[in-house]
Amino acid sequence: MATWAIGDIQGCRIALERLLDRIRFDPSADHLWLVGDLVNRGPDSAGVLDLVISLGERVRTVLGNHDLHLLATAAGIRPLKKRSVLAALLAHPSREKYLNFLLKQPLIVDDPEIDVVMCHAGIYPFWSAAEAARYASEVAGILRGGESTAFLAHMYGNTPARWDPALDGWPRLRFIINAFTRMRYCSPAGELEFDAKGRADPAPAGFLPWFDIPNPRLGRRRLIFGHWSDIGLICRPPFIGLDGGCVWGRQLAAVHLEPARVNIVTVDCD
Repeated sequence: MATWAIGDIQGCRIALERLLDRIRFDPSADHLWLVGDLVNRGPDSAGVLDLVISLGERVRTVLGNHDLHLLATAAGIRPLKKRSVLAALLAHPSREKYLNFLLKQPLIVDDPEIDVVMCHAGIYPFWSAAEAARYASEVAGILRGGESTAFLAHMYGNTPARWDPALDGWPRLRFIINAFTRMRYCSPAGELEFDAKGRADPAPAGFLPWFDIPNPRLGRRRLIFGHWSDIGLICRPPFIGLDGGCVWGRQLAAVHLEPARVNIVTVDCD
């Protein structure tokens, strides 16, 4: 039995199938972790979702910002952009099955037995794994309940940019969702910066890549994440970044989670 984590797929079903063949994934015995952004930009988001859903309890995935964007677009909160590949997904006969599946997914997966935690963009450097899981559950409860549309309507925005346990209401939930799905740069004082993209060096003045800010509260957990395709694959234990930029024609990556030694396997993407 093996557990593999795979980076941002973004609708690239063929690359996903090739990677599963490469790692000899056995759906009767192995487990699959996905860092989110299953959909958007690539040519076959429906095919990716069909494959993932067919694996049932063998797969665990977290929500990425593109998955949330699909939910917001489906709810009429964000306009469907001209020539968006999401149009085919939203017109698909299995639309409701896809949306219901995504609404049930968490923001974080934590397995103490193998000392691995996974989320889409990362864990805010001033949270422990236990705190991150608790805050993520606040958002998951809203998405699975009757307030999902209201939450999606208040989800967008860059403020508040710094965590305060006293935050409440939509600002609190917005910070949590931004930290888990959009975070790239953070200041040593805990302020997040959402405008800058691109490579990590040079960072905006006063900011660092979030994983360069020491987080002793994370303990010895390895942290699997994606989201930042411009910096490519990262192996800086305990941090392993798996967004190889597949949708941009680079790589789709998987890492075997059981061994202590990091074993990253990739396939090239068209």
